[in-house]
Amino acid sequence: MPAGKYTLRIEQGAYCARSLTYKDADGVPVDLTGCTARMQIRDYIEDAEVKLSISTESGNITLGGTAGTIDIEILTAQTATLTTDGYYDLELILPSGEVERILQGQVLLDREVTR
Repeated sequence: MPAGKYTLRIEQGAYCARSLTYKDADGVPVDLTGCTARMQIRDYIEDAEVKLSISTESGNITLGGTAGTIDIEILTAQTATLTTDGYYDLELILPSGEVERILQGQVLLDREVTR
């Protein structure tokens, strides 16, 4: 199944949380038991430099097992380090080790005024 497209809007210097449910083509939640997830933000897709990297291992992404839920948290200190719009993708690492990109898109950064 091709990755979904979603524009992620982040406020610089503020807590950012998103929740989604990963469903199959029939609208049934996908069982994420045994999976891990990772997400990276870069200024441009082809850039070597990663602006922000989060994962289940870092505690920023929580997977909901049979419910298919994915909770993403980007902490205030993490959003404060972002300075430009960019691009991201969200990948699942299946128990088999295979990688599946499930979401991708542009990051729109609302710059912080009060510092």
